[in-house]
Amino acid sequence: MANAKKYTMDQLLQEHEEAAKKLITGDTVEGTVLSIKKHEILIDLGPQGVGLVPRREVSFARNLSEGDKVTTSVTDSEMEDGYVLLSLRKAVKDKGWDEVNAKLDNGEIVEVTPFDANRGGLLVEYEGIRGFMPVSQLSAEHYPRVGSADKDEILQRLNSLVGKPIKARILDANKKENKLIFSEKEAIKDGLAERFAELKIGDVVKGVVTGVVDFGVFVNVDGIEGLIHISEISWERVNNPSDYVKVGDTIEAKIIAIDKERLSLSMKQLVEDPWLSEVDGLKKGSKVEGTITRITPFGAFVQISPAVEALVHVSELGEGSDVDPEKIFTLNERKNFKVLDIDKEGRKISLSITK
Repeated sequence: MANAKKYTMDQLLQEHEEAAKKLITGDTVEGTVLSIKKHEILIDLGPQGVGLVPRREVSFARNLSEGDKVTTSVTDSEMEDGYVLLSLRKAVKDKGWDEVNAKLDNGEIVEVTPFDANRGGLLVEYEGIRGFMPVSQLSAEHYPRVGSADKDEILQRLNSLVGKPIKARILDANKKENKLIFSEKEAIKDGLAERFAELKIGDVVKGVVTGVVDFGVFVNVDGIEGLIHISEISWERVNNPSDYVKVGDTIEAKIIAIDKERLSLSMKQLVEDPWLSEVDGLKKGSKVEGTITRITPFGAFVQISPAVEALVHVSELGEGSDVDPEKIFTLNERKNFKVLDIDKEGRKISLSITK
């Protein structure tokens, strides 16, 4: 072969010495995968012997096959059995950071699987690098909407996501600070924008209840978060939203407002307002019987039918400014009253005590 490179004996010896030189801890070395077992991986290092990747790092080789070239780092240059102890972790991490930065630059969607959770979010791993997905970056489907005091339930909901693949985008990546942040919301935002565009006020939608809190109910409507405020749950007075729905229920609701991130929904507007029918028979001067439901400094509220609550103002209780409604009324007491005024537009009824 005319173009073959010719070596002197000294050059051949020098190359052999360099190839066979003793490895030291921290060296990066390339080899060929000999075998992949449950508890170890063996790697042919050529003149430098055979390397062993221990059991604890086998997970880093999930995409390797026998015969693959692989780069590793030396953690022990000479074990008792003659093997060189190797680590895939550093090599995988270095390669992983290159992959991470490419995905971040391109805004690509990736798949991550949480391996643990805390109240702040999910711990995930991608390309050998551990990262974090904050609670605030979860989709409406996965966001643990619970009362602020229910910290154990938040953790329980997040733990239910461990081991389940989640589509996400990389929000932030910093190799020097070993920081890698993911967002599920960013991964689905394009699809959500299309769905938002298809919705309009007045539409009736179906959704799954994802959270019940003191002020209302959170609903996942095909990936879009909706809120049913406590005042829109029922035409009757609602004290506890959990009396009406629970997490996991599928419900129907009417869209009453749309903003960039959330729908405002109403359950009560899907049924006729019973207040209107129940006040039909009432007129000014009518005598009614009712139950005291609330006592305030400015008067008392009276339930005169299942959907109708009226007010006895403090001015109707006697002369002077020192009248105390708590000395006149008792909670759950039933009394007779006279209707002073009916405001159907404002849904207000004023009462006075009958004498």
